[in-house]
Amino acid sequence: MARPAIQAEAVVSSDIDTQSEIVPTPPPGVSPPDPRHRWWAIPLVVVSAVALVVVLVASVLPASLVAETTCAATNDECTPQPAPYARVPSSAEPVEDRISFDAVPRYPSDGSLLFVTVREPPLTLLDAFAGREQFEIDPLSREDKFGRQTPAQQRQIGVQMMRTAKETAQYVALKKLGFPVEMVPGDVIVAQLLCLEANEAETECLDWAPSDDLLDPGDKLIEVDGVELKTLDDLSPILKRHQPGDMIEIRFDRPGSGEQSGSIELIGDPDDPTRTLIGFVPVDTAQAELPFDVTINSGAIGGPSAGLAFTLTLLDELTPGELTGGAAVAVTGTIDSNANVGAIGGLVQKASAVKQTGAKVFIVPFAQGERNIADARKVAGSDLTIIPVKTLDEALAALAELGGNGLELGTPGTTFTAGT
Repeated sequence: MARPAIQAEAVVSSDIDTQSEIVPTPPPGVSPPDPRHRWWAIPLVVVSAVALVVVLVASVLPASLVAETTCAATNDECTPQPAPYARVPSSAEPVEDRISFDAVPRYPSDGSLLFVTVREPPLTLLDAFAGREQFEIDPLSREDKFGRQTPAQQRQIGVQMMRTAKETAQYVALKKLGFPVEMVPGDVIVAQLLCLEANEAETECLDWAPSDDLLDPGDKLIEVDGVELKTLDDLSPILKRHQPGDMIEIRFDRPGSGEQSGSIELIGDPDDPTRTLIGFVPVDTAQAELPFDVTINSGAIGGPSAGLAFTLTLLDELTPGELTGGAAVAVTGTIDSNANVGAIGGLVQKASAVKQTGAKVFIVPFAQGERNIADARKVAGSDLTIIPVKTLDEALAALAELGGNGLELGTPGTTFTAGT
């Protein structure tokens, strides 16, 4: 227990009967404070109370009262918008704890591969003032956060993208190791509408495809021009019968609203005018057919940005040796069925999250572009090395430079027989 630095001590020594009444006499030269000298306490109490009220109010009011989005230096058309949200660092966690399979041997590693997440919470006025000088906090308008979707639609798309990321990671990893795998196309779901013209900085769409008048992100197309759709492959022969400018009937299912229908004017492909399009970018809903069950528990995390991390971890757990050379390596980036690594959102915030874990290496998509990668390196500082890659093979080569065995994995799956 803590003991006072100075302990008062009273010693009574007297020949007087202690039962008698004794009137203490103040020590000479000591007098009580003059009340006139206490005047300064009143304004001090008032200032303290006002400061407390200001802090309490600021912790409740939305940040959009003062916070605004930023514009690219080359964008003359951008107008800063109120920013009630912000993209902020979240966490970098090991992937291996989230993966399970039991049909083949598993090879635990001393090192670990970390997947990285960000958050986009609502901000208060107090948050905005506290974070205004922090480079890794990115103010977001409502449109920045939700796009042209409702929160429910965005959640559904995020879940769908995560499911696709897991399916694709399983397919790519097992194919790399020689296992018999196949990708089977799935439902036709709208990821985003096609932008025909963007501003110079490509931060805002100036002209959307006519499909934007009917469809929303998250819609699942059920029927086009009277033909039922089962996969995206069913759409091509339908559109080949039409020309840009034709009107076409579409039936679709909208999350939270049910089935709807309407007409859409078809457009020509901006890159190939002879090709007819509805005017949307589909979600990749293909499913992987694997020779054995693999489970990746993503919890409530949405989006596709953990695809590369999932792929590398599966390769590490399915083969002997150390893919990372025994180190903790953070990874972000999408993965497609051809093992190409794609760009993700929030790279600067993810670099900050990785730095806080103490990891020394962060593998990121080359597709982020020089400026975004330079910003991430600015946050990372000298303690975190950022390595951009274009493909899975480049990621494996980067890990080999760290002492990993990514160039010596072989194809153990070629000898796999189901049930053995």
